[in-house]
Amino acid sequence: MKSMSDPIFVVPESQLSAQIPSPAQPDLSPDLRATALRCLLLRDPAAKVAAVATLNAEFKKGTLAPEASAVLISDAEAAAIPGRPPRPELVLPKTLKHRSMRTEEGRAALIHALAHIEFNAINLALDAICRFSDMPDEYYTDWLSVATEEAQHFDMLSRHLQMLGFAYGDFPAHNSMWEMAGKTQSDILARMALVPRTLEARGLDATPAVRAKIAQAGDLAAAEILDIILREEVGHVAIGNHWYNWLCEVRQLEPIATFAKLALAYEAPTLRGPFNLTARRAAGFSEEELLILQGEFQP
Repeated sequence: MKSMSDPIFVVPESQLSAQIPSPAQPDLSPDLRATALRCLLLRDPAAKVAAVATLNAEFKKGTLAPEASAVLISDAEAAAIPGRPPRPELVLPKTLKHRSMRTEEGRAALIHALAHIEFNAINLALDAICRFSDMPDEYYTDWLSVATEEAQHFDMLSRHLQMLGFAYGDFPAHNSMWEMAGKTQSDILARMALVPRTLEARGLDATPAVRAKIAQAGDLAAAEILDIILREEVGHVAIGNHWYNWLCEVRQLEPIATFAKLALAYEAPTLRGPFNLTARRAAGFSEEELLILQGEFQP
């Protein structure tokens, strides 16, 4: 791993021990991927958001190079991935309580759930950068753009949550998205198939209904945030689709049949409608894929 005399971003000394199980200051590098790893390891959400913004700014200035060589991850770092705060408490999805949108606490709980999804999405994008080597430069720059926008989404939602009198961590949450990241950490094809194209694409389907519910409850500011998120998430899923299909072409695999095999092998969740077909088309899903998704066509 390369080093440099001037750090790309500086983490306060008081936070370092809480981020990586080592007393040493993180080894910052002019390599985009190595620095993405440092961001991934950060536990404090505000520090992670700020670090991703700085990472993106430094990359745009040409300070960083998207090296495709392997990034060495120590055992201590691997155990600390992803960096996240001690709260929220992570529980099984079925144990999460349903809260009425008629109450302020219920609306805050929904905003909190959305913020938790976006925090996971920051980590997923950073992990996609530093985890997988030997990809084209465009792959790394694509996922940096995703990490940057996901950090902005989390920041908007967490700030709105504070306006409601709550903070990120005040409600329990589940860990389903990261569990799939763990399952697919050894195969970039599986990762592209089952995280952006499956779990994150589910957000394209769910967001319009959630947005309507929030708007009906009178929280128009939150509804506007979801408009931004949905628009940008289409682009994120499109990036996942692009690299999934690119990998299939490189490995000489048929994309639709391969996706079905991967979903079965990795026990991906079964997707049920309604589906946001307009958003999915914009994100690059083929008509054949959409017919299969709706159960109207057998490959």
